[in-house]
Order: sequence, then structure tokens, then C-alpha cells
Amino acid sequence: MNQLSNATAKAGSARFSPVLTIAIAQLFGTSLWFSANSAADDLARTWGLTAANIGMLTAAVQAGFILGTMTFALLGLADRFSASRIFCLAALAGAAFNAWFACLSGDFSAAIVLRFAVGVCLAGIYPIGMKLIISWAPDRAGAALALLVGMLTLGTALPHGLRIVAAQWPWQYVMAGSSVLACVAAALVIHLGNGPHLPLRRHGAPNPGNPLHAFRDRQFRAVAVGYFGHMWELYAFWTVLPMLVARSSMPSLFGGLSISALAFAIIGIGALGCIAGGLLTRRMDSAGVALGALAISGACCLLLPFVADALSPAWLLLFFLIWGATVIADSPQFSAMAAKACPPALVGGALAIQNSIGFALTVASIALASTCLGDLGMKTSWIFLPGPLVGILGFLMLRRR
Repeated sequence: MNQLSNATAKAGSARFSPVLTIAIAQLFGTSLWFSANSAADDLARTWGLTAANIGMLTAAVQAGFILGTMTFALLGLADRFSASRIFCLAALAGAAFNAWFACLSGDFSAAIVLRFAVGVCLAGIYPIGMKLIISWAPDRAGAALALLVGMLTLGTALPHGLRIVAAQWPWQYVMAGSSVLACVAAALVIHLGNGPHLPLRRHGAPNPGNPLHAFRDRQFRAVAVGYFGHMWELYAFWTVLPMLVARSSMPSLFGGLSISALAFAIIGIGALGCIAGGLLTRRMDSAGVALGALAISGACCLLLPFVADALSPAWLLLFFLIWGATVIADSPQFSAMAAKACPPALVGGALAIQNSIGFALTVASIALASTCLGDLGMKTSWIFLPGPLVGILGFLMLRRR
């Protein structure tokens, strides 16, 4: 009871509700993820980078995230130590590495190393943020995680937004802005602390088991397959989106809007997609919401090469907005289903492993899409298509056994 009372007192002293506080911290902390992509044009001019090189910068972040999440999972760090402290330290370290990239790195090789380090730090922000959300609102996991992933989406778009606001600033200042936001995220979470649910495992308490054992559960495996298919598409789409926009007719119509503005709108609307998906869970289960979003985004993958030239710029923007809204809307629902399908003591580790495998797939899809973009153009979207197809079919087959 004391723990619950203390947590409630902390929540009451916070300016926002715990869920909203964590969501805002997630927004600011995950702005580190695509901070380099917002400077892609400047980096291309300064260092002579190609689309494949920009893809490598994003892939380096993904690789660092994979190492970080696997380390957290296999060492049990996510379930043994204070989630709020892990989040705070990770956000501060990520801010430092990102600022180092912006201010001190002078070539592409150093940039790869620093982006990898940012990815490692993000492993202490995104999955730990999910754990914090569940620790405060386990009975509203679907809606709460929808808000959290919505903030991740806005965080992904935020560097493009900073680029719009500070269009005349050097790219280094725009990237440094993400570091400042990550420091604010650290302060918000350390002030809030941990929630009353999913308490830390006490010293000497029996080991809850290997988080890999969660994959023995058929429901968890079904959710994982759906999530993996979603991940194959998501980050490759986000990575090459500015380059797809640049090759489309949209900039010609929206002359007052830069490519960054269009990318910000298309990625950022995913936050509304996540929130809408969370609201839909009041009328249908998370599985229906996730599969519906996966089917719509998969259809967009298939149709883009056909509609890119056939639609007017305004209708093409609407097409991309629908894609941007649905490509991420399934993510919180898969996470909520995964959290329910495994023992509470393994939630942190199991989600970290699921994230790690999913992000390993993104390294391949990002590399493939960014390398082939120059030759395939809009047909690059067909590289994303196997993700939604495999995700839907695998999920349904495992659930029906």
C-alpha cells in the first residue's frame, strides 16, 4: 500500500497525468532517432552523401538499438533496475552523442559510430517508456501505448519540424535542438518516477525466467510475427519518405512547403493514427485494429507505383497521409497484445527482445530500400510489401492453430 500511495502522491504532484508525462518525454527523447535525416540535404552537400549513405546512418541507429535492447533483455536490466533512472540516463547519454555528431564529427565514418551510439541509448528510451506506461496504466495498455507510440511518431517527425522552424539555421543547430529536447525528457521522467505496477524484482527473489521463454506461448508468437512484418515496412518507409516526396509531384504544387514540411506532415499524422487506433479498441479488440492498419498500409505499398503519376499532387498527398497514419497505427496494439500474452515479470525483457528482432529486420529493409531507390523510384514501395503480407498471414495462421 505504501508503494501505491507514494506513486499516487507523485502522480498528483506532477503537472500532467503520468501517462501524458511519459508520452511527452517519449516525444522529446525519440527526436534523437531521425535527427540526422532532417539534415540529409545538408549532409549530402557537405560530405557528398548518397541516398544509400543516408540509409546507412539510419541503419547504424537501428543496429545500436538492437545491441542495446538485446543487452537489456539478456542481462535482465529492464526488469531489475528502476525504469525511470534507466530512461533518464539513456536520454542524457543519447543527447550527448547526438550533440557530438552535430558539433564535432567531421566525416561520415565518425558519424556512423555516433549514430550507432545514439541507437544504443534509444534502447533505454523506447522499450523502457513502454514499461513505464504499463507500470502506470496496465488496465488501459492499448490506449496508453497508442499514445506513447503516437509520441514516438511525432518524435520521429520532430526533426523535420525543427528544420521548418529553423530553416535558415545551420543543420548542426537543428540536430542540437533534439539533444536539448532529450534532456528535457530525462528531467520529466526522473521527476515522475516509477508506477505502482510491475514492481522491481527484489534482491534474492527467484529469477522469473528467461524472457525468451515468452516465445513458447502461441499467442505471443502470433503477435511477434505480426509485429515483425509491421517493422519491415515502417522504418524503411520513414527513411526513404523524404526522397520519395522529392521524386513526386507534390513539391511542385505545394511550392510554399519544403520537402521537410511534407515529410513532417506525413510522418506526424501517424500520431493521430495511433490515437485513433487506441480509441477504436473501445469498440473492437487490438488484433482487429492492428490487422486493419497493416492491411491498409500494405495496400499503399502495392499501389504507390500506379498512383504516383495518375493522381494529382493534392490527391497524392492524401494518399501519403493515409499511408502515414496507418503504417504506425498497428504498433501500439501489437505491443499491448504482447504485454498481455507474457508473464508480468518478463514484460520488460520480452518486449525488449521483440523490439530487438523487429529492428534487426529494419536494418535489412532500410539498406535494401535506400540502395534500390535510385533505380526503382516509386517501385521501391514494393520492397516494403512483404512485411504487411507476412505479418497478416503469419498472425492469422498462428492464432488459428
